[in-house]
Amino acid sequence: MKRIRRCAVLFALGGLLLMGGASLAAPPPASDYPQRPIRLLTPSPPGGPSDFAARLIAPKLSEALGQNVVVDTRQSVNGIIATEIAAKSAPDGLTLAIGNNGTHVINASLYRKLPYDPLRDFAPITQMITAASVLVGSPKFSPRTFQELVAAAKKDPGKYNIGVAGAQGQITTAVLKFAAGMKLNDIPYKGSAPTEIAVMSHEVELAFLSVPVVTPHVKAGRMKAFGVSTAKRVPLIPDVPTIAESGVPGFEFGNWHGLFAPRGTPETIVRRLHKEVAQIFQDKELRAFVIARGSDIIVNTPDEFSVRLKRDVERFRKLIADAGIPQL
Repeated sequence: MKRIRRCAVLFALGGLLLMGGASLAAPPPASDYPQRPIRLLTPSPPGGPSDFAARLIAPKLSEALGQNVVVDTRQSVNGIIATEIAAKSAPDGLTLAIGNNGTHVINASLYRKLPYDPLRDFAPITQMITAASVLVGSPKFSPRTFQELVAAAKKDPGKYNIGVAGAQGQITTAVLKFAAGMKLNDIPYKGSAPTEIAVMSHEVELAFLSVPVVTPHVKAGRMKAFGVSTAKRVPLIPDVPTIAESGVPGFEFGNWHGLFAPRGTPETIVRRLHKEVAQIFQDKELRAFVIARGSDIIVNTPDEFSVRLKRDVERFRKLIADAGIPQL
């Protein structure tokens, strides 16, 4: 009898230990969230558009949640390292990631074997900002218009170099070369900041960079602007025509940045984060600051963001196939 009692006690204690271990591994209740500082992974170097988005929300999100939000920059080609870390992190709302249409749309078709699934491995929270890209050139590059650029590239195929930053830059560049019939040499860079320097120093003749990055340089004469990537001209640089109106009909590429959590993050936490970010972008001063830099604000719901992601993945899969862009 004593032996039976002893076994029963040990069994009960074992059950309690197992329950305790399970509770330690489980995400915290939404009512207690967040219990510790939050890591915000960023896939591009300081000064780039993703870094801008991260530092835009981090201090205000810290205030709203009562915990520090620490920006963790993990730059790599096409943002893969930061995005993979986020995909494999615990779904407790304590690791978040800035993603863009390179990390979460284009990479899905650009790579044969990606170490994460952009649609399956994440809980989309919201898009935040979007900006056009501008095809810019070194001030030492002789062409003055997009038409002159195309003529020069066709006259001397393979003579000129174009800096490429991230998956978005890679696909935008590839589609442009295909549509305009140009042969340019792709020179890869780990983010827009080093690409920006390369253009101004004439290390490369051309590059696609975001409107906020290039506007001061274009206005100061440190860069030439040949065309805007979106369907409409940008109010910040209204004299720069779109690439579509300059001879490549249908050319349209924007660059958005959004907030993601790992798949399995409790819906209550996802909704809480969406609510706080949406509130941040209601601030009039912040909105004016973003718009003055040439970006637009898009705050959609997690469900709307998910639909947008699926649609964009299919669009770019077709673009990549039609342009004959080889997978990596």
